[in-house]
Amino acid sequence: MAVVLKKSRALDALNMTPFIDVVFILLIFFLVAARFAQEDHEIPVQLPTAQSALPMTLTPEVLTVGIDERGNFQAEGQPLGAAELEERIRQRVADNPLNQMVIIRGDRRVPFQFVVAVMDMCRQHKVPTYKVTTAVPETSGQATE
Repeated sequence: MAVVLKKSRALDALNMTPFIDVVFILLIFFLVAARFAQEDHEIPVQLPTAQSALPMTLTPEVLTVGIDERGNFQAEGQPLGAAELEERIRQRVADNPLNQMVIIRGDRRVPFQFVVAVMDMCRQHKVPTYKVTTAVPETSGQATE
């Protein structure tokens, strides 16, 4: 036996004109906004110079320094000596003085003096933010000895 469905008139009364108007208004808004943002960079300007000018930065830069159990330093995938690491930190702060961050990842078996040496380099070159990372202990709900 065939099922006969009655056609509803609710969809016949749906008016699409307001939806189309809203879409056109949004389209015009985004086109105008994009044009104004583009014009800001198209104006030919010769900028003045200043001795204490800082470079423009968009995102915080992170330099991760690893220290293995023998006290060897590594940054950006390269093994470095202490003098090379200090120069790398100095250069990164010069390139991005306000948003440079140094993350220090020291092996738990390394003497703490190596971690302090990197912290001292950061303080000496005025790194705005430096952090020492630690591992989160695994908790299983039982007390550990």
